[in-house]
Amino acid sequence: MANSQIGKTLTHKIQLEEREHKKRTGEETTGDFSELLNQLAVAGKIISAEVNMAGLADILGVAGRTNIQGEEVMKLDLFSNRTIIEILRRSGNVAIMASEEDDTSVGVEAPHVPGEYAVAFDPLDGSSNIDVNVSIGTIFSIHRRRSDAGSTGNDSDLLRRGSELAGAGYIIYGSSTMLVYTTGHGVHGFTLDPSIGEFLLSHDNIRIPEKCGTYSANEGNSGSWSDGTRAFVDQVKGKGGEELSGMKSRYIGSLVADFHRNLLKGGVFLYPADRETGNGKLRLLYEAAPLAFIAKAAGGYASTGKEAILDIDPEDLHQRVPLIIGNTDAVKAYEKAVSGE
Repeated sequence: MANSQIGKTLTHKIQLEEREHKKRTGEETTGDFSELLNQLAVAGKIISAEVNMAGLADILGVAGRTNIQGEEVMKLDLFSNRTIIEILRRSGNVAIMASEEDDTSVGVEAPHVPGEYAVAFDPLDGSSNIDVNVSIGTIFSIHRRRSDAGSTGNDSDLLRRGSELAGAGYIIYGSSTMLVYTTGHGVHGFTLDPSIGEFLLSHDNIRIPEKCGTYSANEGNSGSWSDGTRAFVDQVKGKGGEELSGMKSRYIGSLVADFHRNLLKGGVFLYPADRETGNGKLRLLYEAAPLAFIAKAAGGYASTGKEAILDIDPEDLHQRVPLIIGNTDAVKAYEKAVSGE
């Protein structure tokens, strides 16, 4: 039977979810959250158009400075960061923001009106792959503020467990542009129809397949992996008929692209702790936590190897964590493999 939801606009789907939320909780909805998601979608459309024109618009390449992570900032990173900040600042729905590209949080101050939400985001994940046409994306997490309403937000609104998120999502810019989001009750994917400028529902109620057919890891780093991590990877790619064995390696090197493929096709992504980087390179607030929130809502799981990503209390806006995410059985097997370390 055809899914009657397919083809609905993002706005329509969000409105339906608001009604379901009211039925489920009895709480009235203000429409602020819906408006926030729509504003993020607008930012995604603008960034998508710029990404598609990047080779012609002289914005490929580096911008001549580094971000807080010590990474060279790409010109499109700067454009994407500025676009998201300006749209959210003017929306009236956001009190404070944290971006991968900014050392400190960005509060919403007069003449703009602070809203009820705090947003952390990576404006352009995988941007080192821009000039080779690999899929890249915007990742975001949304918390309801806990500071006083009407005031500029503060970092306490952002430094929260992933389990407390009001919503999370990403926009992937590839052969098509797709927005995936969850409020914790179902994961939905919308593909941008450029002919009408609308995100239309193309993937309703996404579930991570039970069969875990692929693993995604940068095996060039294996020399600095722990014994447990190496043993796990040897197990999953083995041919001996062990549990979870026989997986194929699929690694793009763009977190959002690797996660998106595993979400739809079934798989596990690993960026483990290692001797070279300690806790790896991925950030908790705007990479690991939002993707973990999505994975859980889709029937998956995310862990550092020692604890669930969603249970971590952040200490810093740019805190790094190891990330193993995807098929629940595979992530649990990884935890078991490294449990003695």
